[in-house]
Amino acid sequence: RKNGNTEWYEAWKKEMENVSVAFEFKHHGYKPPPGWIETSGHLIWDVKMDFTKKARWVKDGHKTADIVSSSFAGVVSRESVRIALTYAALNDIPVVAADIQNAYLQAPSSEKHYIICGDEFGEEHRGKVALIRRALYGGKMAGRDYWRHMRRFMSELGFKACKADPEVWMREHTAPNGESYWEYVLLYVDDCLVISHRGMSILQNEIGVHFKLKEESIGEPELYLGGKIWKRAYEKKE
Repeated sequence: RKNGNTEWYEAWKKEMENVSVAFEFKHHGYKPPPGWIETSGHLIWDVKMDFTKKARWVKDGHKTADIVSSSFAGVVSRESVRIALTYAALNDIPVVAADIQNAYLQAPSSEKHYIICGDEFGEEHRGKVALIRRALYGGKMAGRDYWRHMRRFMSELGFKACKADPEVWMREHTAPNGESYWEYVLLYVDDCLVISHRGMSILQNEIGVHFKLKEESIGEPELYLGGKIWKRAYEKKE
């Protein structure tokens, strides 16, 4: 009120709209199905590097029972990124990137948990039972659920995982000059790096059809995994 803005309110409103897809809201008095366990969650407030106000509703995974199966979720290695960029430079193949918005919320949850909605869900849902249907940040299995979901999706697109690094996905294609080559998609959770002559089409017409991409992130990358990258041409001096 003192600053004359509603930035924190807008951050909360945006997050609750985005995260609502993860829940199946039931009517008052509804009893959860057998086998479903009650859990909870809370809002985390933060200020990003560009001073944007950010809110995130996270599941209280630390309060849930320990898991008995693997929660492994792989990410592409930095060595693979360096090799892929070298491959792109040597063969003059375009490199484009994009971030998946609210990545975990794209994947179905393997856990049977529900919450009793609090004040942050508004008057409409306060006190209701909500079944958690999507992977949520903070959940012990959320990373694995999203990882497995993304792997199934990449396979359906015709890509296959590289044996040296399973988070490097490859697919044979034909270059504009008629030669056969391999196009690649490198995955680091919600960060997609595409090396292909039709990279924008892969992002927008294949991945982007099923996963919502951040519009401002689509294009030639300037920053990837914390490091600045750019294309530079050197002229050979006589």
